[in-house]
Amino acid sequence: MRGFGVGLFAVMLLPVPSFVVAQPYPAKPVRLVTGSTPGGGSDLTARALQQALVPALGVQVIVDNRPGTAGMVANEYTARQPPDGYTLLLQPGSFVTISPQLNATPPWDPLRHLAPVIQVSTYDFVLVAHPAVPARNVRELVAIGRTRPGLISFASTGVGSNFQLAGELLKLEAKVDMLHVAYRGSPPAVLDLVAGRVDTMFIHVPAVKGHIDSGRLRALATTGTRRNPLLPDVPTVAESGFKAYEISGIEGVFAPAGTSREIVVRLNSTLGGLLAAPEMKAAWAAKAIEFVPNTPEQFAAKVKTDFDKTAALIKAADIKPER
Repeated sequence: MRGFGVGLFAVMLLPVPSFVVAQPYPAKPVRLVTGSTPGGGSDLTARALQQALVPALGVQVIVDNRPGTAGMVANEYTARQPPDGYTLLLQPGSFVTISPQLNATPPWDPLRHLAPVIQVSTYDFVLVAHPAVPARNVRELVAIGRTRPGLISFASTGVGSNFQLAGELLKLEAKVDMLHVAYRGSPPAVLDLVAGRVDTMFIHVPAVKGHIDSGRLRALATTGTRRNPLLPDVPTVAESGFKAYEISGIEGVFAPAGTSREIVVRLNSTLGGLLAAPEMKAAWAAKAIEFVPNTPEQFAAKVKTDFDKTAALIKAADIKPER
């Protein structure tokens, strides 16, 4: 009996297999990293998701702002974290498909360093002009640009931003020369646009809707495949005679590469359910953005397509990184 007791005690001291003690995911706070500054576009999206995720996951969700180098600081930080589902990344598509091509050394592949979870939004842009610009639509703007190359300027939030690419794409499609003026963020760009120090800009609709309604800015066209619901009377660039023109933005959630498919699918399902809820759909609609349910594989395919299209546009427009 004594030997049996010693043997039993020895068995009790053996390591317990991990599958016995493993806790279901999530078992601790989840960090949601974004490259946006507090109050910026993706920061607002992150905080909306944070509020919905806390009750859905049953743990604390922390928004972690890590701005810098057009999103690369947040991208690289997330990629270095353990692939356990406790560090996620919420970024606009431009920070994942454009910035790595202009701001990463050595080259950085989003699909090799990150695991796409879900695309949470898609949205188009509006081309606005100062009222002093004698153009009521894109055709008239292009006619001015062709007559006097380089006369029309367009602002953006920086080299390689979606807003610059929207302007560069118009230059290529319409065969017109326009002067790009890069700003550090949308507030100073919009300020100069309203003041007439720059002529035009591609930008998110909510950022300038008040200026459009007041007449301080004129909406010439939107950039999507259909009219923006907040500006139903404004035609798309494609409707204006440039049928091949279309450019839009997205936001998405990523995990570090190597995160288990079980966790990725769980997060995709949870976020997809939250985004399909009536209150979240209403909040998205108020910002002129849309959520369309998608799988991790569909989102990964979208990232790959956008990365390749962006590479081609950067090369065609001869966009050089800021150094």
